[in-house]
Amino acid sequence: MERKFIQSLTGNFESFAHKTDDGVEFWLARDLQYLLGYTEWRNFLKVVNKAKVACEISKQTISDHFVDVNKTIEMPKTAQKDIDDLMLSRYACYLIAQNGDSKKEEIAFAQTYFAVQTRKAEIIEQRLLEVERVQSRYKLAETEKELSQVIFEQTSGNENFAIIRSKGDKALFNKTTRQMKGRWDIKNNKPLADFMPTILLKAKDFATEITIFNVKNKEIETESEISKEHIINNKTVRKTLISRDIVPEDLFPNEDVKKVERKLKSEEKKSLKSDKKIKK
Repeated sequence: MERKFIQSLTGNFESFAHKTDDGVEFWLARDLQYLLGYTEWRNFLKVVNKAKVACEISKQTISDHFVDVNKTIEMPKTAQKDIDDLMLSRYACYLIAQNGDSKKEEIAFAQTYFAVQTRKAEIIEQRLLEVERVQSRYKLAETEKELSQVIFEQTSGNENFAIIRSKGDKALFNKTTRQMKGRWDIKNNKPLADFMPTILLKAKDFATEITIFNVKNKEIETESEISKEHIINNKTVRKTLISRDIVPEDLFPNEDVKKVERKLKSEEKKSLKSDKKIKK
């Protein structure tokens, strides 16, 4: 396949892409029919139907990727006509290309194009999730630092923070910190929070924020009373999670957040170096 032809097809496929109000990319089936070199709509529909079957087999909801719509076309003498069309997700386009005749250059190109585009979207989504988790870990660290300061001011003892935090873990997980480290196969010198999924980091942060607020507002001054407050808040958050079928201790641990952060920083440096090379 010649380079100019590839560049031409790339431009065509990108120019026919649309976006919903939420920023979700999609293509119209009538446009894709043209891009893939099908002259007859009925023949193209056969490929679309095969793609729907493939979508179902992959345990995806068909209506999430193939959406029935109408399209108005111009007719002779200023008349108009509504015809059937489909809004197609990137994944739907990929499945259609996979079920087309790969001997056709347009389809061979589309198979690679949508596979690469889908992979790019997955990489971007994964990176955003990793960034969110790192940020959530930082937020929890800051909140716990504030709780430590509040406990010191109220009880005049730094050692009380570790005790209170440990009691909060027990209330949230229904297991001690040590037991959770054993369950998740974490070394004793590693913080449990560094391996928590984002949902638990946010849950723990929320419970800690409530503790800080109430300790200040109610002027709680003893370790036992602050512990009681922190336990109640973590138990309440745990109850909310379980009511939504999220059992904290049954979730799988995530990769060490410090490793994730280092990876993100490394990728950012590589990207910046790449940009510099392009600018030269």
